[in-house]
Amino acid sequence: MLGAGAVGNYRYNSNVNPIAQRIFRVVRHACAWVSACLPLFYAMPVVAQDKCVPAGAWMIPGGARSTAPEVLTRAGRAQVVLLGENHDNADHHRWQLQTMAALSGQRARMVIGFEMFPRRVQPVLDRWVAGEFNEEDFLKAVDWNDVWGVDSSLYMPLFQFARLNRIRMVALNVNRELVRAVGAGGLAAVPTQKRENVSDPAPATPAYIDWLHPIYTAHDGKGGKTLRDDVEFRRFVESQLVWDRALAQALAEEVKRDPDVLAIGVMGMGHIVNGHGVPRQLRDLGIARIDSLLPWDADANCKRFTAGVATAVFGIAASKAAPERPLLGITVETDAGGVRVSAVRKGSIAEAAGLREGDLLTEVGGKLLKSAGEVRAIVVATAPGTWLPLKARRQNETLELLAKFPAKP
Repeated sequence: MLGAGAVGNYRYNSNVNPIAQRIFRVVRHACAWVSACLPLFYAMPVVAQDKCVPAGAWMIPGGARSTAPEVLTRAGRAQVVLLGENHDNADHHRWQLQTMAALSGQRARMVIGFEMFPRRVQPVLDRWVAGEFNEEDFLKAVDWNDVWGVDSSLYMPLFQFARLNRIRMVALNVNRELVRAVGAGGLAAVPTQKRENVSDPAPATPAYIDWLHPIYTAHDGKGGKTLRDDVEFRRFVESQLVWDRALAQALAEEVKRDPDVLAIGVMGMGHIVNGHGVPRQLRDLGIARIDSLLPWDADANCKRFTAGVATAVFGIAASKAAPERPLLGITVETDAGGVRVSAVRKGSIAEAAGLREGDLLTEVGGKLLKSAGEVRAIVVATAPGTWLPLKARRQNETLELLAKFPAKP
């Protein structure tokens, strides 16, 4: 359960179609690391084996060890380079930054596309690169906490790199309403004017469906019995294809606008792995030279290290995890007059404080709430062993509550 109860830039909404509800439950439960995840992810449970990718080394999946000059020279000749990540892994972002820096020395013209931004904030990205915002104002202008929500300090070095070198940043994503609408009724039911110019995606390959199916059934509410031809699963696949297509199309448009540009795409590994997602959609859009580069964690399952998983991978050393901070234990969504609590985890700090499903949070820590993202930001900043005052409305009653965070998680 998340500190502020968001799932990427797609929040669960109890007023949507039941099929869409189930899709977003799958996403929410499958992506329980922080508050910005995709329905596709590569950080699935693994069985530790002998390391197949040494830390600090480049390897060709299914092949031999390579070198940084070999991998980066090849990538420098591509039209699009996709850099994967687990969103909350700091070392993944450090690897992305060093890879961007190396590629920038090979190509005079470069753009960097980010999954983290919906297209509507493109003017803000342009102004950021031009130096018109400080960090705080930039994050507010792109609705970071509400749209993405992962600790912004993990991403700021990437954004600062782009601004320092005046490299165009591109918003690759779409608004949450589009994917939600596809999940509810399919792409055909979404009016053309509401598709954000996203074209029809190439259909899913059988291998992609096989990869998606266990991800869905692990959280389908049916004990894993959803069949591949069930409407709920088909809508889940279709919503993922639209997401892949949107990211790919934004990158392809940059390449077609300037054939000499190198377009880098920063996104979750699930959109890249095995070439099923964004790489397939890029090829359907006429982009032939694509390199997919992934970080490979020390505890990753070597059985997945097969030819085609990526163009090349870089070994990431194991690191000692930081102590987990206690979570409030609620799922929330922005609502008129505050933030609506749509779920409260049993045994959580929120439940002990007296919060209930349906309550409208109006203040947290003395701050008047305008969006769900603000809740997460406040909770993350709350030190262990302290009390956080909450104010909520329940029907016609105003409640003043205290969330008591233990000294140790």
